[in-house]
Amino acid sequence: MRAKGINYDTGFLRGGTFSRERFDPDVVRRELRVIRDDLHCTAVRVIGGDPERLELAAASAADLGLEVWFSPYPLELTRREMLELFADCAARAERQRQRQRGAEVVFVTGAELSLMNKGFLPGAAQEDRLRLLLDQRDRLHERVGEISAHVNSFLAEAVAVVREHFAGKITYASIPLERIDWAPFDFVSVDLYRSAEVADQFSEGVRTLVAQGKPVAITEFGTATYHGAGDLGGRCMEIAEYDSRTGAPVRLNDAFTRDEAGQAAYLRELLEVFDTHGVDSTFAFLFALHSFPHRPDGDPRDDLDLASPGIVKVLEHGRGNAYPDMPWEPKTAFTALADSYSA
Repeated sequence: MRAKGINYDTGFLRGGTFSRERFDPDVVRRELRVIRDDLHCTAVRVIGGDPERLELAAASAADLGLEVWFSPYPLELTRREMLELFADCAARAERQRQRQRGAEVVFVTGAELSLMNKGFLPGAAQEDRLRLLLDQRDRLHERVGEISAHVNSFLAEAVAVVREHFAGKITYASIPLERIDWAPFDFVSVDLYRSAEVADQFSEGVRTLVAQGKPVAITEFGTATYHGAGDLGGRCMEIAEYDSRTGAPVRLNDAFTRDEAGQAAYLRELLEVFDTHGVDSTFAFLFALHSFPHRPDGDPRDDLDLASPGIVKVLEHGRGNAYPDMPWEPKTAFTALADSYSA
């Protein structure tokens, strides 16, 4: 693989609330250095809903020599709101591209738009739209056509807006459900999760993606930290109950068994498939998910870290042991990813 990366969360923004409340520039720079030096990443995809946070993280990553994938992640926005966000972020991404004079900056024109935002599927919230798809599996083929037409129509407009402000390479973080017209983009990018249902077809699916001819980026892959999470693929976080207004996790819906070894094995196995079939860039999902803290004491349903695909467990209080200056502790997946990327 050319670019070995990870997603770095600057804070998802939904209903005016950030999923990452504290955003300390010194912590951001320290974490990005860990990503470069200890995880052996050569690239980072900075994701979130606030342009200023994205630019700060992108600048810090570029200063460290990392390839930057500048990725605004709109949630529950209208088309007009998304276009405004993309225009702002594209100008900031271009500023970083010019500032670095040769550093690679890729602009990601949104992610999973059909599920995460309004206007592509019926439903007031992501949960409603996902439920609609699951309830109408018999009409899924028909739905795929409708969704893809809406997404491609919007992306044509979005690409034109981004190109007004950004002169580097661009892509879009799609889901397999969306049939994207990749002609305007420099990378074919997919958020790709292996579930038990598609495990026997997964490797062939990756081969088919690469056979299209353009460089392929896996913009998300990974799983959560409980036994059986990998079998659920992209739905592994559904064991958490969420606040209907902010989307913030409240607690788990049952008691689950921690399985850090299973999470690590899932990452290693998918990276082997991606490397075997010639994927250009990979971005594990993700470094840390700050709204899913590790709570080892008390009610097991309060340990939100079990539902987190983060490769570090976020601590509510105090500092970690491996990195005494950081409010998190590496999971087994941290070492697995570092070993894979250093090979």
